[in-house]
Amino acid sequence: MSASFRSQWSLDPEVVFLNHGSFGACPTAVLQRQAEFRARLEAEPVRFLHREIEPLLDDARTALAAFLDADADDLGFVPNATAGVNTVLRSLRFAPGDELLTTDHEYNASRNALDFVASQWGAKVVVAKLPWPVPSAQAVVDAVLPHVTPRTRLFLVDHISSQTALVMPLAQLIAELKSRGVETLVDGAHGPGMLPLSLRTLGAGYYTGNCHKWLCAPKGAAFLHVRRDLQDAIKPLSISHGHNSRRTDRSRFRLDFDWTGTHDPSPMLCVPEAIRVVGGLLPGGWPEVMASNRAKVIAARNRLCARLGSKPACPDDMVGSMATVGLPDGYPESPEPPLYVDPLHLRLFDTYRVEAQITPWPRPPHRHVRISAQLYNTPEDYEALGSALEALLR
Repeated sequence: MSASFRSQWSLDPEVVFLNHGSFGACPTAVLQRQAEFRARLEAEPVRFLHREIEPLLDDARTALAAFLDADADDLGFVPNATAGVNTVLRSLRFAPGDELLTTDHEYNASRNALDFVASQWGAKVVVAKLPWPVPSAQAVVDAVLPHVTPRTRLFLVDHISSQTALVMPLAQLIAELKSRGVETLVDGAHGPGMLPLSLRTLGAGYYTGNCHKWLCAPKGAAFLHVRRDLQDAIKPLSISHGHNSRRTDRSRFRLDFDWTGTHDPSPMLCVPEAIRVVGGLLPGGWPEVMASNRAKVIAARNRLCARLGSKPACPDDMVGSMATVGLPDGYPESPEPPLYVDPLHLRLFDTYRVEAQITPWPRPPHRHVRISAQLYNTPEDYEALGSALEALLR
């Protein structure tokens, strides 16, 4: 790890940490800011939660909206992107025979939510199978569009797929589906902080993203962006006091999402600090942070592919701050993910203190390693992974 950047995080110095993508990592300065908010909350809970929280949330939402190029009135805070996906799916109404479209790369938790909601309404989940390896972004579009029918009511898609680290051609997919009368729900768990993002121009009906991953805020900070014309139908999973509020100074959407019951709001309040701290680590700010991480992970992927005799699974223009490298097959009888932890994953950590995700894909025994790149990672980190894999795969 780079000493200059690593000192900004609290990561274990004995671990080569190459899995920022799973849960993120929060800089020490942001954690200190969170501790300050928590101290204020516990010093006088009523004052903080009754009288101080609203302007603090407004400030956090304004900072996040500027970062995402969005209108603050279209953003609601949620604890994580999974909650955001569930919020939209549980709010919408479907009819028997309706079709809910997704891809075979969709995150398991979101796919589970889609299956559950479909079963409640008698709707059908339609899965577009993407080619693997993926030759181009256009190949993804070409794989999805034939599955759109007059019965298609919603398209659920990852911005960046969790298992395969693919940056999906979002703008084209959203536009194509919209032209066919279908709204898109984007599971943007990895989007904010990994890729430049303008929700104002993207045009998705619904976009939910985490702030604790690549934005490096504390765990428990995420958002749901709902286009203005669709907001009336979307309600938080927990209905609370905003539902019958008579206030007219802000939208019902904000009233509903600003208070969903007592919880610790400090992760959300720290979003502006996370944006400031991480964006201040390089002279070019967030654009340079994103570009640096992307260049780092592409170089690492290419080097690992050469060492392990693998080939990149997608072109460079479909890579963000994560990438995959194919590995020799594992055990044929391995359970399907996410219930399965490959023994190679555990041996990497237990023997070499390397934290990197081993994922069965597209199904056991096939598998790959997913690597992440954050400012604290160095070329030596990926060399350590390569050496460990060479030793363990002999």
